[in-house]
Amino acid sequence: MNAENRRQAILTLLSQSDAPVSAGTLASRFSVSRQIIVGDIALLRAAGADISATPRGYTVHREQEGLLRTVACVHTKEQTEQELNIMVDNGCAVLDVVVEHPIYGQMTGQLQLSSRYDVAQFMERLRTAGGAPLSALTDGIHLHTLRCPDEAAYRRTCDQLRAAGLLLNT
Repeated sequence: MNAENRRQAILTLLSQSDAPVSAGTLASRFSVSRQIIVGDIALLRAAGADISATPRGYTVHREQEGLLRTVACVHTKEQTEQELNIMVDNGCAVLDVVVEHPIYGQMTGQLQLSSRYDVAQFMERLRTAGGAPLSALTDGIHLHTLRCPDEAAYRRTCDQLRAAGLLLNT
């Protein structure tokens, strides 16, 4: 398979997948190196494909139902899992995390978490990689974009975050 056909096959596979697909999985599927896949994804993005890299792999943006809302939170690294679980337990998908860095400006990390299982996988990657959440750069202050099924789910999420002391006070 030539490179152009492989890139089209990657785009088709990502478009049809219900879950993120890792570069390693794509590399195995197409019998190339992970670095070749990273390059293919870069070229697909440059050509206009709306591909996001999440902690669990690549996804293609699809229009989904639900309300998009933003919440401002503040907490310690140790409270990250509690915060994320409150959001997904109320039916909201955590699309990203955004921080305002003093040098780089707005920095966004794609999360795409919609269940406790997703949150547990994310937390395990944080632990095993020895990493820190982006909010560590801003003394715990950050934003999350949520996709909520309805306004009631968003309000429940905010109420529970506030009760847990995780919502940034206004």
